Amino acid sequence: MARVRVERLDHLGVIAGVIKELGIVELIDSRIDSDEQEAITTGEAISGMLLNGLGFSDRPMSLTPQFFQNKPLDVLFRPGVVASHFNRFKLGRSLDKVFAYGCDALFSEISLAVCRQAGVDLRFHSLDTTTFSLTGAYVPDSDESAIGIVRGYSKDHRPDLKQVVLETIVSQDGGIPLLCKSWDGNASDTKIFEARAADLITQFQDADAPRYLVADAKLYTKDNAANLSGLSFITRIPETIKTVGQVIKQAWEQDAWQVIDRSLAYQGLILSHYGITQRWLIVYSKQAEKRAEKTMAKAQKREYDTIQKALFHLQAQRFNTQQDAQKALLSVAKKLKYHRIGHTQIQQHIRYAKKGRPTPETPIRDIRFQITADISPDKEKIQVIRQRKATFVIGTNIFDEHLSEKDIIQAYKGQRAVETGFRFLKDPHFFAASLFLKKPTRIQALLTVMTLALLVYAIAQRTMRACLSQQHDTLPNQIGQPTKRPTLRWLFQILDGIHRVTLHTHTKTDTMIEGLTDIRIKILRLFGTQVCQIYQIYHP
Repeated sequence: MARVRVERLDHLGVIAGVIKELGIVELIDSRIDSDEQEAITTGEAISGMLLNGLGFSDRPMSLTPQFFQNKPLDVLFRPGVVASHFNRFKLGRSLDKVFAYGCDALFSEISLAVCRQAGVDLRFHSLDTTTFSLTGAYVPDSDESAIGIVRGYSKDHRPDLKQVVLETIVSQDGGIPLLCKSWDGNASDTKIFEARAADLITQFQDADAPRYLVADAKLYTKDNAANLSGLSFITRIPETIKTVGQVIKQAWEQDAWQVIDRSLAYQGLILSHYGITQRWLIVYSKQAEKRAEKTMAKAQKREYDTIQKALFHLQAQRFNTQQDAQKALLSVAKKLKYHRIGHTQIQQHIRYAKKGRPTPETPIRDIRFQITADISPDKEKIQVIRQRKATFVIGTNIFDEHLSEKDIIQAYKGQRAVETGFRFLKDPHFFAASLFLKKPTRIQALLTVMTLALLVYAIAQRTMRACLSQQHDTLPNQIGQPTKRPTLRWLFQILDGIHRVTLHTHTKTDTMIEGLTDIRIKILRLFGTQVCQIYQIYHP
């Protein structure tokens, strides 16, 4: 009697193949010893967490055995591995081992090895932080190196929740994470960036090729200037610095913009600031101007309504002198940002000492003054504000012989690579509910595993796009149009519905992959030999 077993493979074979191709399990096991009595190694346990997270299954980590219940584990891992091996005790102990080894060190070592193997361009390091909000009561860990789960400035707009801060550096070549470090929930970006800049000085100086640090305005502070002088940096200069307003005003007065494309133009100047000789690029962005127009229109409407109410209450008042009335109007005018006071009128209100119709001889008790005014948009002010909001300043100590001004602007725009990574990490279907772990040390280790999953995802996406580019080929996007740069997440959806079917008879066991179509085979071949072997297809 024949028996048939159907197991879901979907896109998991791609993830498993990339993990095998990169040697993630071996890299971990060479650093973290495993007990000979353990059914799976620490590297395999973490690989299981990666498959669970990148499976976008909306399951907490504790249900990993359930996730693997109907999966072909012999090809995803190795023969002999079963779902029950990924129980919460094994996964918890693996996280403990990651923390004991050093979360930051383990990730950096794996990332460096992977980047060397994949030939990732490591010139541009994009630095940023994000926060992860947590619920529940967290007792401070006895380990002094554990992070503190406390309240702080929440980038998730949840100040009511405790949180942790995750710092990452990614390469702009494919958004590959190069570093991850967890911080206390109340750690400030300014202090984190200052510490990171100090740590990178020696690393950048010892590198075989140039290294450039790219970050937002929190990097550029007076306290951090000494560190920045030892680095090659590209950063946005904070608008709170008075000189920024001056150079922007000067740029608009000179009107000597150098056009990059329809949406970008710039002017450059060399100056010394914070003791660093550098060049500042005043960049005009058409998109920023459009965003500014929308926000300014709302702000103008709010200001108009507010000032109209203030003027209504002002004209109901009576003042002892004309000077008092004008002073009161001036206090209202000082609040105007987008408007100006138009026509003004002061009216006398005479109060007589006697009742009845006054005569020229009737004595006057006092004279009071009423002031009325209207407002109109201040076009000059609005134009200046629009120009200011449409421009920003990029500062760098890298000069023309190394990077052109257009390269500098492009590198700063590449900062979106780290922001894309954060959106991926905070996807509600990615490692869903896993942060409900109660031990701060395990949360710290799990954040490392999550960033490791981003590493695998980013490398796979980079590989796929590079292969398409080499073949001068495209794939259909969500609306069926050809694209050279599809997202890996979209391709995972296309691969949904692939199964491995195993037929057991008295004499033999046969396996076949069901659900393969021409487009799915085309996608799978983009990822190399390991993936093709898992899906039992020929790799040319």
